[in-house]
Parts: sequence; structure tokens; C-alpha cells
Amino acid sequence: MALLRRPLLVLILIVTYQFLQLWIAVGSVIEEGQKQEEFYEELLLKPLPDRKVLTHFHFQSSAPPTSNGRHHHLFPKAISQLVQKFRVKEMELSFTQGRWNYESWGGFDSIPSSNAKPPGVELWAVFDVPQHLIDALWKNLTHTLSGLFCASINFLESSTAYSAPEWSFPPASGNLRYGTLPREAVCTENLTPWLKLLPCRDKAGISMLLDRPSIYRGFYHSQRLHLISTGSGSEGMDPGIILEQTLTVVLQPNSQRASLDRASEKHIQPSWSLSSIFGKQVSGKCVLAETSNVYLLLDRGLVAELKQLHEENEKSAEKVLTSENFRTNPCFELSAKPDRIFIEESSLLSKNSSVLYKFKVEKYSEFEPFDLGLTWKIPVVWLCRQAPLHASRFLMGSGNERGAIAISLKSTQSSESFMGANSDDERCELRVDVFQVVPWYVKVYFHSLQVFVDQQPKAVSDIIEKIHVSPSKDKVSPGVMELVLKLPCSVSSAALTIEFDKGFLHIDEYPPDANQGFDIPSAIVSFPNFHASMVFLENDSLNKSPLLSKFQEKSHVMSYTEVLLVPLTTPDFSMPYNVITITCTVFALYFGSLLNALRRRVAEEERFLKDKAAKKTGRLPLLLSKLSAKLRGRHSEPPHSPPGPASSSFINSKLVLKVILVAGVAACWQHYFL
Repeated sequence: MALLRRPLLVLILIVTYQFLQLWIAVGSVIEEGQKQEEFYEELLLKPLPDRKVLTHFHFQSSAPPTSNGRHHHLFPKAISQLVQKFRVKEMELSFTQGRWNYESWGGFDSIPSSNAKPPGVELWAVFDVPQHLIDALWKNLTHTLSGLFCASINFLESSTAYSAPEWSFPPASGNLRYGTLPREAVCTENLTPWLKLLPCRDKAGISMLLDRPSIYRGFYHSQRLHLISTGSGSEGMDPGIILEQTLTVVLQPNSQRASLDRASEKHIQPSWSLSSIFGKQVSGKCVLAETSNVYLLLDRGLVAELKQLHEENEKSAEKVLTSENFRTNPCFELSAKPDRIFIEESSLLSKNSSVLYKFKVEKYSEFEPFDLGLTWKIPVVWLCRQAPLHASRFLMGSGNERGAIAISLKSTQSSESFMGANSDDERCELRVDVFQVVPWYVKVYFHSLQVFVDQQPKAVSDIIEKIHVSPSKDKVSPGVMELVLKLPCSVSSAALTIEFDKGFLHIDEYPPDANQGFDIPSAIVSFPNFHASMVFLENDSLNKSPLLSKFQEKSHVMSYTEVLLVPLTTPDFSMPYNVITITCTVFALYFGSLLNALRRRVAEEERFLKDKAAKKTGRLPLLLSKLSAKLRGRHSEPPHSPPGPASSSFINSKLVLKVILVAGVAACWQHYFL
């Protein structure tokens, strides 16, 4: 029997082993046929003309569509549940502190057009549901994001705080909702949940550089979350999601060239490194990331200035953009050797090209950390490329009754640089889209709209090609104005003015700091005919870089104006406090005197008066009376002046008069003042 059982056991083991091998092989084939979740981390560094450094962190997570339910390895589960529950097709949320300086930091490339956001919180979302369900989903979405990011985003649930743009907002559609909170404070409580969405958080990879004190002492920082649902959830398929997380910070590096004198330091760019601006180094990539790269971008204006310096120092400038020559040029020096150098394709609008240095973080480790440094050798002055028109906004008028909002557009560059030879043609037009949201308590008169071109008044119909106005409703919805302007290409300045009246709020509707004023959200000015994109040569590996692929997308050039602070008529908030305190004081005196009169005992008061009179007679008469009483053999009694019934009646009448007086004062105050 043992001999028979042993071959049978061996046969069972062989069959089981072959079945396991077949199951593992089938599983591997299925996994190879399906797309897996991916994560990319990248960092872009860019020197700015005003002695600052732009740092742009870019993280991208993607989850493919699936029919077997959602089980995530890298993608954050909270975002996936949010998309599925609220049927979000596209959404963007940003937390910003500071304002992007379009004049010094540029406004025509991809970073300011996509990542320069207004102060506070901005949220917009596109829903894949019928129109009658959008508002309910928007309110639930704001509450969910408020709890997820520890912010006051739930204030956007009110119909007075959000709007529905028709066509002026870039991702405009009928299912879009847009809202802002200009006064929302940004702190580490918002950054920590944002970091928890990353697979490695801030423990490994490029995210290790996110030092809180370094970030929040910068001149500008904006954390942004943008997600796109890549497919519909039809036929039992869960939609695929692409989550893009960016953090844009503008920092002021400390100069490391102590040997230079102060006069020369004012003109030379400060040298910097990752450890000097963040206080940390990168000790390798995140093990869950597909790629981990750091880029150093020199924009067109800087490259043109370096070319000019090369031409002054050398006879030939053809080899300026070659890798070896450009890294060892006499203008600056890099502390690490780049793995690759990309040169931007020259466009029709500009003869110069940007240069991009690529550094692979995966080559470095904890024993050899990555610390990129840039050391300037000679002073370099350049300008960043700006949008066709610089937009600004301000208030006009005085007083607490009425005023006006003015939007000013000023030309930043010559029209030839944008329009070429057609700029002198009278038919050449520059299209400008303006999107403005005004709170309901700022009652705008849209018929008072005036247009000025080159400081000359123009007819509204001659400049405004298209307009959409949604008047505000008291305590229901804000006012929305969307404009399409057609300006001549040779315009040097343009202005829009519109008048408004200041409304009155109920005392419960005022915020705690009402005397500071009320905020009007930033207006959005976009240029649909101009696209911010950078296409680099030798781009065979750009498909694996989401950041460089994002640079190649043609996005509309757009900018945000300032947030306006409108003072409204505010009541005297100290008046209720004064009334309450005076009323409480009167009632305290009334009830205190009444209780004192009701609970006072006459016998105890007479005894108190006797003792008081005995003390006033002095000690010598008291001793003489005691001595005489002892000689006579009698009990001594202290001399006193009996108060008699007259004194007690006088005391009682005095208390009664006091109570009556206090009661009369309280009754008069209640009748005439309350």
C-alpha cells in the first residue's frame, strides 16, 4: 500500500505544480495586456531676470480604465472615488499665495499661462451629467474637497459664490462651474494633504526638496491639482484618470559669492544650488516613479543675451548652442554635467530659442546626492517674453455709495513681433477675451460700459464683438460679464470702465473683518490667437516626459488681474455691545439692591450699630465703667446711645427709596431706549 500511495502522491504534486505554472503564466499575460498605473516626477528650474529663481514641481499619476473594479497601487484612491461619485470630467483646484509678476517673470510661456493663478483658492469643474444635476453635484464636491484639503472650499457651495461661464473661460462648456475665494489663507495644512496624494509623499525622490519654511517664505507659491477623466464609465468600465499635481514657487536665493564687492553684486545674478534654496539634496528617485528628472531652462531672452556676449568675446557664435561650448561658456558654470541638452525650435514669432538641460536623478543615491548648482561669472541682464497686452484693474470714484471698475490693457511689445508685416494692415485685429465675476452686493450697471482705445473714446459696438451678461440677483447669484474685444494690432493702450453701486448687507452677512473691505475676484484676460508652447529638438524621449509634453501643448495665453478691495458701508458693530453692557449694569444694580433690601435683618443691623457706637466712645470710659461695676459688684454694660425706632425706620425708608429709584431708572431705560 505504501508503494501504491507514493506514486499517487507524486502525481498529484506534479499536476498541482503544472497548474500553478499555467495560472501564473496566464496572469502575467493578462497583466501585460492591460495598462498599469504610472507615476512621474519632474522638477524645472529657471533663473528669472530680477535675481530670483523659479522652481516648478510636476507630478503626474495615471490610472487606466478597468472593468474589474478599482484597486489602486499608485493612484490615490480618494481622487478616484471623487471622480466616480460626482461624475467629474475635468477639474482644477489651486491654492495660491502672492501674485505672479507678469512684467518681470513673463507671461507668454507655458508656466504662467497654465500655473499662474489668482490669490486664494480657485476651483472649476466640468461634470458629465445633465444640467439639472450639476448644482447639487457642485455643492457636494466643494464639501468633499474642503475636508480633503483642510480648507474653506465649502463656502463655494452658495449660489452667490460660483458662476457658470458660457464661452470666455478656456474649458468653457454648458456643464462648467467656476468659483474663487480670494481671501483664503494658504498654509501647511493645505500642503500636507496635497503631498499625501503622492506615492512616496515627501520621503523620497524630488518631493524631498519640499521644505515648508523654504516654500512659504517665497515671493509666490501656488499648488495646483488638475485631473482629467480619460474615458466614460459606460458598459461597466470605470473611467481612466490622469492626475497632474504642480507646485510653482518663486524664491530669492542668497548670493554665494562673498568675494565680490557690494557694487558688483547689485548687477550680477546670485549663484544658487538646490541645497541653498531648499536646504536639502536629492538622494535618488522615488522607487515607484517611471522617470525622475530635473530640468534647467534658459529662456529665449537669456539665450539671446548669452549669444551676444559670446559674439563679443569670440569670433564665431555658431557653436554657442552646442552642449560642450554652452556648458563651459564664460557666463555661468553648472555643478553637474547634464545628461542631455534640448534646443527649442525657432518659431515665426521669435528668432531665438530656449535651451533645456536634462539631469537624471536615478543615477544618484544617498551616498552621492544630487545638488544642482548654477554659478554666474559675469552680469547678465535680459527680459522674459510677455503677453501681447499687460492687463491691470483698479477702482475709480470715492465714497460709500458708488464707484467704477476699470480694466487697463497696455501694449508690452511692438506689434511686429506678434503680427509680423500684417500689423500695419487696417484689417489686422487683436482678439482679447475678458471674463469678470462681480459679487451681488456690487450692483453693476452694464449699460454704463465705456471703451477707450489709445485714450480716445470709442463706440462699444466698434470694439466689442461679442458680449454675454448675467446680472446679479440679491443674495442669489453674482454678476457675470464675458466680452470679446477686437482691437487694432497697432494699439498701444485700451481701457474698459463700468459703473456700480454699493449695496447694503444685513448685519449677519458681514464677515468678522468687515472694515477691511470686500474682495472682487480677479478678472481673466486671455488671447485666443496666441498659444504658449515650446517644441524642442531631439524629442524622441519626450513621450516619456509629461512635463515636456505639456510644454508642447498649445495653450491659450492668459493672465489674471489684481483682486480689488471694495469698502462698503458698515454699521457700528460696537453699538450692540454697548447696549448689552449698559442694560446688564442697570439690571445688576436693580436686582442687587432689591435682594439686599429683602434679605437684610434689622436685629443684626442694630447689633452692628451698637458695636460701632461702643467703638466710637473710646477705651477710657469703657475701663472706668468696668471698674465702677466691679467695685459695686454689678455686671458691666458698655455705654451706648440707643438708636431707637426712629433710626431703624430711617434706615428702612432709605432702602425703600433706593429700590424705588433704581426701579424707576430701569423702567425709563426699558421704555425709551430699548
